[in-house]
Amino acid sequence: MKTIVFTGGGSAGHVTPNIALMHKLKELGWEIKYIGSATGIEKDIIEREGVPFYPISSGKLRRYFDLKNFKDPFRVIKGVYESYRLLRRLKPAIVFSKGGFVSVPVVLGSRMNKVPVIIHESDMTPGLANKISIPMATKVCVTFPESMQHVNKEKAVLTGLPIREHIRSGKAFKGYQLCDFHKQKPVILIMGGSLGSQVINQAVRSNLPRLLEQFQIVHLCGKGNIAAEFAGTRGYKQFEYLNEELPDVLAMTDLVISRAGATSIYEFLVLEKPMLLIPLSLQASRGDQILNAKSFQKAGYAEVMQEDELTAESLQTRLEALYANRETYKAAMQSRNDSDAVAAIVKLIESYSLSS
Repeated sequence: MKTIVFTGGGSAGHVTPNIALMHKLKELGWEIKYIGSATGIEKDIIEREGVPFYPISSGKLRRYFDLKNFKDPFRVIKGVYESYRLLRRLKPAIVFSKGGFVSVPVVLGSRMNKVPVIIHESDMTPGLANKISIPMATKVCVTFPESMQHVNKEKAVLTGLPIREHIRSGKAFKGYQLCDFHKQKPVILIMGGSLGSQVINQAVRSNLPRLLEQFQIVHLCGKGNIAAEFAGTRGYKQFEYLNEELPDVLAMTDLVISRAGATSIYEFLVLEKPMLLIPLSLQASRGDQILNAKSFQKAGYAEVMQEDELTAESLQTRLEALYANRETYKAAMQSRNDSDAVAAIVKLIESYSLSS
């Protein structure tokens, strides 16, 4: 039995594509291990999958001034040492990295142990962690065709983004039961990322009575963002976060309002859900979500609204237009010619493991 070590963390988008690959590799007889941060979101997600999890020290890679920038390099160095020791003990045939700051020590430790590394980049341009790691990678899988120009052509492989099979298995009737909804009004799913979005939450809630005249709303508002004053409002159901129930909610959903993280929007694409994307602004990010959203808009999969354009009134107007033209967006999604990302990456993993 061959062993593969996965790494990646810091956000759900750096973890959930790994799960899609792990399920397939388990079927093929691989032994799966995971190295991540002891305090990151990846620990809970991976342990729910029953995969052995090994925590290491890690430091965040910041592009801005912060006093922690003086301490975190030492945490990264400690993480490299821990990764090196772990990998010597686990003896993987290959390491698969999904990015995030915790992945850098693991990639460095792999290089020191001469273990081949495959990296996957979800966004159109590599994040800082992957930029550091790419020179040490054997191959770099990318999601968007536009990404090929940002990676050495000898390393780059266009695979698309691995989607969890679980996300396709939803039952609409279970979603209606969970939210106490009916079929007489269309359903909107609103997601502001794993931590929620105050600006999206505010725009929705400030215009809720008018929105509920036309739609039913499932609002994933982020941890600590449940609004008690709207509890029990008919047609409006709030959750901090959904995991096992998300496929059922998506199955009944007609439209999605979302940030533009690559993992989420590719899942909506696979499920053919018309989207209004509100990407993180340049003030709050490196601009990767803006590029992701533009790519989806160009392909005809989504409409895009920049955060500084978002008001209660503009949200209402754009939603009505999106719903009126929903069949056009669905037709564009149905005509795409994407490869099976899970199959493509698993084939790549197996080819390099045979030569290791």
